[in-house]
Amino acid sequence: MHSNDIILFKQKALQLAASYEVCCCLDSNQYSDKYAQYNCLIAFGAQNEINSQSGNAFAQLKAFYQAHKNWMFGLFSYELKNEVENLSSKNTDELQFPDLYFFVPKYLIALQGNEITVLKGDEAIVETINQVRLNEVSATPSLKIESKFDQEAYIFTVQKLQEHIKRGDIYEVNFCQEFFAKNASINPLAIYQQLNALSPTPFAGFFKIYDKYILSATPERFLCKRGNTLISQPIKGTAKRSQNPTEDEQIKQSLRSNPKEQAENVMIVDLVRNDLTKSAVKGTVKVEELFGIYSFPQVHQMISTISCELNPDIHFIDAIKNTFPMGSMTGAPKIKAMQLIEAYEKSKRGAYSGSFGCINPEGDFDFNVIIRSILYNATNKYLSFQVGGAITYAANAEDEYAECLLKASAILKVLKKI
Repeated sequence: MHSNDIILFKQKALQLAASYEVCCCLDSNQYSDKYAQYNCLIAFGAQNEINSQSGNAFAQLKAFYQAHKNWMFGLFSYELKNEVENLSSKNTDELQFPDLYFFVPKYLIALQGNEITVLKGDEAIVETINQVRLNEVSATPSLKIESKFDQEAYIFTVQKLQEHIKRGDIYEVNFCQEFFAKNASINPLAIYQQLNALSPTPFAGFFKIYDKYILSATPERFLCKRGNTLISQPIKGTAKRSQNPTEDEQIKQSLRSNPKEQAENVMIVDLVRNDLTKSAVKGTVKVEELFGIYSFPQVHQMISTISCELNPDIHFIDAIKNTFPMGSMTGAPKIKAMQLIEAYEKSKRGAYSGSFGCINPEGDFDFNVIIRSILYNATNKYLSFQVGGAITYAANAEDEYAECLLKASAILKVLKKI
């Protein structure tokens, strides 16, 4: 199939998928990735599903996987931290996403290069997709986007967190703020497609769980398993891109050699190494790449890659639990950082800074980090997106606030606010 035809097929498949009560699309946007199996997966229709609250959700997922041993797509909410550690969440939550949700799809389409493969369901679904007539995309209604922190309150909070760092409570904490719109009536699929066109990223996705939607342009992989190897790729380090190619290259080199960005990155690399050790064959945890610089439409990012060999005595779902929540979204030391996040942030994170992705019948999996994502509850018409960054001793509060706005820029543009 010609590449233009594949793009059209993907749009039609996604439109059909979104008409089901449950669907999930995982799209690499053609980024080259040696760990990826397919360019794009589109799963729709829930043949079986599990919806669990924090408590024994990971054990329930393990039983669900054992019962079905099939393709499954799902969400790990950040709130599962309360199951992994002795923590709690008391901040307000307008979105009401489940703590853990997985489904076995009725239909699953895989796209790789110009090939279409039906991994689940009748082959006739391809013809059904080809017959889909694409809807006209209507303009986004105007949204009144508000923030839980103004710039002054954000800067004050960063300085309070830096006092904890000076006292030695933590080295680094990922502090986030919520932007939101009430009474928001949007077309989630149209918004996702606009966001994905403006900011294509390697771990993008559209996830519909009944009346709840995740519209994601995330560049970050949380954890994947290929055979007996686990791979984690935390992002720490951000720089704004320039339209000028020479200047853009200078920004890239400057990010690569920036001591502050390297310090942030290496703290999280150490944390991820420590998390992986819990599931690894002794002596197999290694840093595959340190301070890799990768370019996306709005930003350059510093990404490191850490891998290990999975101990055969440890179930792969326990390996996910052992690394959850991801270090890049918490801080170091992890438990104290999560306690401070709860104390200083004003919104429950819920699905934000959690993860969604898929598990295949052999127990291989791939999960992203839910950042650069719009979350939407269609029933109560609440739209939300959060942005944050690593606060360290060397962080400048004004710069961190500007970085939050940079990370939100593609979303704000799509929501017609820029």
